[in-house]
Parts: sequence; C-alpha cells; structure tokens
Amino acid sequence: MASEMNFDGLVGQTHNYAGLSFGNMASMGNSGEASNPRAAALEGLAKMKALHDMGLKQGVIPPHERPHLATLRAMGFEGSLEQAARAAYEFDPIMLAMACSASSMWVANAATVSPSADTKDGRVHFTPANLQAKLHRSIEPAQTSRLLRAIFASERHFTHHAPLPLAPALGDEGAANHTRHGLGHAGAGVEVFTWGRSVMRTDAPKPSRFPARQTLEASRLIARSHGLTRARFVQQHPGAIDAGVFHNDVIAVGNAHVLLIHERAWLNQEAELRALDGMLEGNLCVVEVPAERVSLQDAVSSYLFNSQIVSLDKGHMALICASECEEHEGVHAFIQETIASASNPISQARFFNLKQSMRNGGGPACLRLRVVLTPEELAAVNPACVLTDALYAELTGWVERHYRDSLLPKDLIDPALAQEVHTALDELTRILELGDVYPFQL
Repeated sequence: MASEMNFDGLVGQTHNYAGLSFGNMASMGNSGEASNPRAAALEGLAKMKALHDMGLKQGVIPPHERPHLATLRAMGFEGSLEQAARAAYEFDPIMLAMACSASSMWVANAATVSPSADTKDGRVHFTPANLQAKLHRSIEPAQTSRLLRAIFASERHFTHHAPLPLAPALGDEGAANHTRHGLGHAGAGVEVFTWGRSVMRTDAPKPSRFPARQTLEASRLIARSHGLTRARFVQQHPGAIDAGVFHNDVIAVGNAHVLLIHERAWLNQEAELRALDGMLEGNLCVVEVPAERVSLQDAVSSYLFNSQIVSLDKGHMALICASECEEHEGVHAFIQETIASASNPISQARFFNLKQSMRNGGGPACLRLRVVLTPEELAAVNPACVLTDALYAELTGWVERHYRDSLLPKDLIDPALAQEVHTALDELTRILELGDVYPFQL
C-alpha cells in the first residue's frame, strides 16, 4: 500500500533576512533584521520529529552550500571565496546576499514529484524546479538535482528529469504549485498544476502589483515528461497574487480527496472545483474558506493554507499549522470549527513554532516535499536520510555544534562563515551517507 512521506529541508547556516523575494510580504517586511540560524534549524527539526512521533514517515533533505562561489564568479567577482564575497559586498551587498540565500530550505519549491501510480512507466518522477523568477533561487536547481539523485538513487524505481530551461516562459516553482488528489495515496490520482501566467494565453487576466511566477507552459511540459495519465491546469487568482500569495500553497492545501482552499484562490473556482470533483467521481471533499471569515491578508499573515494536511489512522487527518494560526483569533476559530465538523476528515490540529522560517515567508508546507511511495520504493530510498530517533538526536547535536545564533546580512562577509559551512556540510554528508554532493567536496 502506497503512503505519503514528507522530506523536510534542513535550514542552512546562512539563514538570513535580506529581503530578496519581491511579492513575499514576510521577506520584504523583515529585510535587514537579525536572524537566528540555529533556532531556525532546530524549529524545523522539531516539526520533523513531531510528525515522526505521530507515526508518519519523515525524511531529511540537506541544505545547499552557501556562499555559492560559482554564482559570485559568474557575476564577475574573482579570487578566493573570501575575496569574491568581499568584492561582491563592496560592489553591492545584495549581490553577496543572493549568493548566500538559504531559501533552499523550502523544499516545497525544490521539485515536482509524481508517484508511480500516476505515470505511464510506473516509476516515481522528479523534476527539479528552475526557480527562474528569482536570481537567488535560480542557482538552486543543479544542487537540488544532485541531492535528489543521491537520496532517490534507484533507476528501477525513480526517474530524474533535468530542470526546464531558465526562461521567463518556462517559470517553474515546483510542488508549491502542484497538488495531487485521489482516494488515499494508492491508485492513480489527479495532479493539479496551478499557474499564474501564460505566454500563449495572452487573454488571461494578470496581477498588477506582484509578478506571477508559475507558467502554464512549464506546468504542461512537466506533466508531459512525467507521463501523467490525469492532470488538470488551473489559473491562480491574480487578486490573490497581488495580496502576497506568491505560490498556490499560500492559499490552498490538499491531501488525498480533501482540499482546504480560500474562496479567492483560483479563477473560475466554482467551475474548477466541479471539474476536479468529476475527475474524482464525486469524492472531492472541499473545505472552502470564505473571505468574510479569513481575508486574503489574514491568510498571508497566518499562513493558514501553508499548513500540511497529513493522513492518520482510520481515515482521519491532521492539520499541521504554524503557531501564527493559533495566535490569530479568527483563523484559530475557523480551524476549531473545521476539526469539529463531521463534514470532513480533519479531526485535529497541531501548532508549531516556526517563526524563523515564517519571518522569511515559509510555513510548515514550504519546509517539506511530499513523495508518495510504495513499500518497494520506500525500501530503495537512502535509509540514512529517513528520520529516526537516533538521527534526530544526531542532527540536533550537529546543529548545536555548527550553527550561529545570530546573523545579520552584513555578517555574510565574515570569512569564517564559509569555512564553518564547509566543515558542517562535510560532516552532514557522512551522517546522511550521501557521498560527495557539494562542489567544494569535488
């Protein structure tokens, strides 16, 4: 029987608030403030451990190497890593900040994953996102590819595609705009791709304040290369994008046959929900949140829809939320009504302190990549990357040894930081038995 496994990203040592992501309200609002990389990594690990303790399958994806020397060199900054970093900072601090971004921790953006039940060749397919909309994120795909291939190495069970070309027409933001629906996780599902703009659909409404990142063309190409038997493409509401909903997972979240969605998430939402319900033979369970109960602004500030919905025993589900959802009176009231209702299988909610991530615009769902696996496919996953009590303790100790408890954007110029990162990642690749997967190791 297939089941869903969450692979969470470890927060990197250069976790900082440089305000690089235009359209992400939290990133823009906390720019320049001090971050706490150690607390950020420990918060993420605590969420992983909690889900593991709930009996759910949980995996770990390591951070990327930062500062990223290849990016500094491509921008024309020469010399050693320390010399290139200083030159970039003196030219413009934002140049160094882009080469030090720790946003790879949000592995919901890492790739689009299709389970074997949905694909023509019966293998799990991975396509790393090109993330071309943001320079600091467009440097991630090559390292993401190396990590995914090291964790999911079996060619018998897993197919790895190259990221789409770095072109505005093919903007791909990974699983943040991708949801799979079905009756449970076994059997073929319907994969829903949410797009914000299209090169060919010039008549499609567009946002006016913030840019749309995911394109229809990229979504269609990924569905084709994965050999999907059933896929649906829906347009994100431009008004939601302009309110700060830069990815669909900030305004909707699904699991199996359940969809928790704001009433202004999609264009032509009523018709799209009817069509999706038809593809699921009338089994779609929609929890639609009215704007009069939770405004778009409150949805963005609380990250209600960036919660995870996870499957429990006996058909029950749980909502994994950021603590901001508990602190917001209206959002918390809606959650309590939802779990008390017999009209949906969500029967409990858990709240987690993820404030370090939230202040950069990432909640519980941003921190994880969902992978549906059969028992045979699970057995082919690198076992050292599967969370256990022992691995949690080891990773917690690793963070305590190697992470700083305060980091300002100006601290990125510290020549000791790069050496700290290399020392830590070298140790981490041994803990997770990944081999040499970072450029500095090669």
